[in-house]
Amino acid sequence: MISVTRLNGTPMFLNALLVEMVEESPDTYITLVTGKRLIVLEKADEVIRKIRDYNRDIGTYAATIKVQSMEELS
Repeated sequence: MISVTRLNGTPMFLNALLVEMVEESPDTYITLVTGKRLIVLEKADEVIRKIRDYNRDIGTYAATIKVQSMEELS
């Protein structure tokens, strides 16, 4: 889970694995794979950094790199 802030200033914890897209125009919108859209106070770069850090923490990032390397060897 990553922590983001709603527009009213309250924190919200979001399952980073459900994030499909992050866009900034000028507010930051997070679109989930379910189609739900959220508006948060953080900038898009910060949300993306939090998602990357979360993926590294749980090992998803390393697993993806390993699979890509194995596919390149084939």
